[in-house]
Amino acid sequence: MTVLRTDRKHASNCMTEENGVEKVKKRKNFFRSLRFRILIILVILGIVPSVIVANVMVAAYENKAVAVRKQTVEKQCDILCNLLIKENYMNDSSSQDVNSKLELLSNVYDGRILLVDRDYRIIKDTYGVDEGKTLISSMVIKCFKGEEASRYNNKTQKIEMAIPVKSPEVKQLQGAMLISFSSNEIAENIQELEQKSILITGIIIVLAALLGYVLSTVLVKPFARVTKSIEDLTDGYQNEEISVPDYTETALITDAFNKMLSRMKTLDESRNEFVSNVSHELKTPLTSMKVLADSLVGQEGVPEELYQEFMSDITAEIDRENKIITDLLSLVKLDKKAADLNVEHLNINQLLEDILKRLRPIADKRHIDLILDSFRPVEADVDEVKFTLAISNLVENGIKYNVDDGWVRVTLDADHKYFYVKVADSGMGIPEESIGRIFERFYRVDKSHSKEIGGTGLGLAITRSAVTKHHGNIQVESKEGEGTTFTVRIPLSYIP
Repeated sequence: MTVLRTDRKHASNCMTEENGVEKVKKRKNFFRSLRFRILIILVILGIVPSVIVANVMVAAYENKAVAVRKQTVEKQCDILCNLLIKENYMNDSSSQDVNSKLELLSNVYDGRILLVDRDYRIIKDTYGVDEGKTLISSMVIKCFKGEEASRYNNKTQKIEMAIPVKSPEVKQLQGAMLISFSSNEIAENIQELEQKSILITGIIIVLAALLGYVLSTVLVKPFARVTKSIEDLTDGYQNEEISVPDYTETALITDAFNKMLSRMKTLDESRNEFVSNVSHELKTPLTSMKVLADSLVGQEGVPEELYQEFMSDITAEIDRENKIITDLLSLVKLDKKAADLNVEHLNINQLLEDILKRLRPIADKRHIDLILDSFRPVEADVDEVKFTLAISNLVENGIKYNVDDGWVRVTLDADHKYFYVKVADSGMGIPEESIGRIFERFYRVDKSHSKEIGGTGLGLAITRSAVTKHHGNIQVESKEGEGTTFTVRIPLSYIP
């Protein structure tokens, strides 16, 4: 019982750990998802404009409020300056009426007023501190020069102004009125506006988050459908093509997916056919050899002539088996990315002559002429073994699938960048519906004569792979009953 409880506890802990890992993975996937990014973008789009608008509104209100306050104070100061001139206060500051009005204006705006004469001497200070002292400040100097003199300090919440004391009858300034007053009311209004803007920004962020979540869910749903369709591939290929036309992007993705699906189906069919062909091609010689061997074993006193005939047939089947295996190994080696070319600068004319010289005995058996036309001397960077293998396969095919007393013509030409090898024959040609598949492995145009001809169905696949390794390409033109022409184009200089 104790052991059972321990096992249950261990299993429970394991499940808890697995659930924890899954939650972490989901969390990581969410933060990397398109939905999360859309959500963040919408939230940012909500925050940034809100903050900008709020700051602009606060700044606009502050500037407007300060300007209105300055204008109001300035008007009252102008009235007071006229009274100063009328009472000749700049020369005699004993007027109680003027003093009371100065004190009243100072108290109303919770500020301080200094009257400075033309000699920069303070003749009146509503604080009663600096009277009789000399005041030389930038604002007073600007005022005496006829320039606007005012400043606002939002940190100290003070507005300072210098108003000229002058009379319409006298052009010369009598002095300057320097007034400093509080802007606490403006600061309080600004603080209230900032609080409201923060509240509004918070509401906008919440709304943006909710909207972002809803929109991201809606926007991502078509992509989720595409993902689901792709995941269904793990259970096998779908019978029908998927279609998610919600957006241009999803339509493009589904189109690409459907093309990939079609290609995968084709490749799967090709793979199955390849496996089937490999099995068949390897099994057929073995079956033939077994039948021949059983015939010899089951008979007593086999005549030497029959024995030699059977052994000759067995040898032929072994050669055929060896040919298939050799071609398969060649194709596998060419398919490997690590199979680098052993590139050398070689005489292409000489290589083609050597190829035709080696294959001429095979052609002579059927009275087929091998012709080489070289329009110019050509030297290029090629892998001798792989290039020879590619061209040999083309010429051999031209011989195998030809008519007796026919011809195979190899043409060599070049320009400033490429050289071209054409292999044309007078053979049976290729049906139009088969041209697109002739480079597939084990594909044969005429399967009924494959054994008689002796091909493995791998030659053209090997050729294309070898040409591709040289950064070249191969094209085919054929007409059934008239012959086939293969054109190989390879760069003169090999660039890895």
